[in-house]
Amino acid sequence: MNQILIQAKEAYQKPFFDLIYEAHGIHRRYHDPADIQKCTLLSIKTGGCPEDCSYCPQSAHYDTGLTKENLVSLDQVRESVKNAKLHGAQRFCMGAAWRSVKDGPDFDRVLEMVKLVKEEGLEACVTLGMLNSSQAKRLKEAGLDAYNHNLDTSREYYEKIIHTRTYDDRLNTLKSVREAGITVCSGGIIGMGETAEDRCALLAELASLDPQPESVPINLLVPVEGTPLQESLPVDSMDLVRTIAVARILMPRSRVRLSAGRISLNQDAQLLAFFAGANSIWLGEKLLTRSNPAPNEDMKLLSSLSSQADQPLLQ
Repeated sequence: MNQILIQAKEAYQKPFFDLIYEAHGIHRRYHDPADIQKCTLLSIKTGGCPEDCSYCPQSAHYDTGLTKENLVSLDQVRESVKNAKLHGAQRFCMGAAWRSVKDGPDFDRVLEMVKLVKEEGLEACVTLGMLNSSQAKRLKEAGLDAYNHNLDTSREYYEKIIHTRTYDDRLNTLKSVREAGITVCSGGIIGMGETAEDRCALLAELASLDPQPESVPINLLVPVEGTPLQESLPVDSMDLVRTIAVARILMPRSRVRLSAGRISLNQDAQLLAFFAGANSIWLGEKLLTRSNPAPNEDMKLLSSLSSQADQPLLQ
């Protein structure tokens, strides 16, 4: 861990172009740079979460004006999956605002949702809070490909953001996921008042997992009125690109996901993020409860990455 943290800090502090040049070289060595995985995220149970995560509008601790909704039906999920597939999604993710998974009818329905996604030929991912080994095994048996459980920030800064569960609680969930044979999706959020050193420590923690996460979402904080972080200052987009570049250097085989907060980035910043090693985005106008770029904007973004050989040149 210490050596990886040193490597992360040294990379983060490099001149910007040196850093992204190195990251891009590693990215091309392990990935097809044209391969940008497209994912869709659906909130299957919204609001009322007992956790006190300072960034989250779904926490029951804060008045954010969010309407609490019960677990959605299988028919609602089926419609969303078909729509996601129609728009080119390759992975379908479902999130429930729970502190932890509880055995019973709701969890049984989630297992059916996973099966439904797999029947449509998409990768299935869920984020349901903490879970134990037997629950992870049941998700695996249902066909689940990936489980998302973010570390959010560094171990040192974590207690300033969340008080209702510990950093080790999160790591123990990831351990249960891994032992069940499900791939790990775990990343963090920047823009919560953390330092550059905290960002490096988060990435070093993730890179120290053995094996490393197959998926690493990097989120920009979207400040929500009513949460403790509502007055957070925006992060410079180049700090996001730096963070993605370091993630790519430390975790060369992982999918680095350009995730929440993308609506605040212009096309140039997103293209730089792809160059630095990001190779996945979320489609759809909403990520759980937060806004996301419109489909036509994403179509324009992705088309700008493709070959222009069929475009006539000026004579």
